[in-house]
Amino acid sequence: MPRKIDMATGRDALDAVAAQVAPARTDLATAVRYLLQLLEERAPGKSVEVRVPPFGAVQVVDGPAHTRGTPPNVVETDPATWVALATGRETWADAWADGRISASGTRADISHLLPVRW
Repeated sequence: MPRKIDMATGRDALDAVAAQVAPARTDLATAVRYLLQLLEERAPGKSVEVRVPPFGAVQVVDGPAHTRGTPPNVVETDPATWVALATGRETWADAWADGRISASGTRADISHLLPVRW
């Protein structure tokens, strides 16, 4: 996450995404990055990598850090699912059951950290 997204910009992007069936790519990208930023602030660390391609990835959760190669704990999901999870519009259990979350590793269940914004 190269630059911080200020709260007003993040909220505006979330509002734009929530208001549209097919949000603008820039709004969706900003909303995803803002929510990843909030997760990173809530659970600082380097033991779990959360990926939301193609818009962003962060390392979170205190614990053993990885420095090279594929991390041992990875969560990956699509942008729409991430926004729904991070805002509380959907539960981890439902998205997991539907196969919209890929989570590997002993620390990869980050459901206790969600939602990050409501």
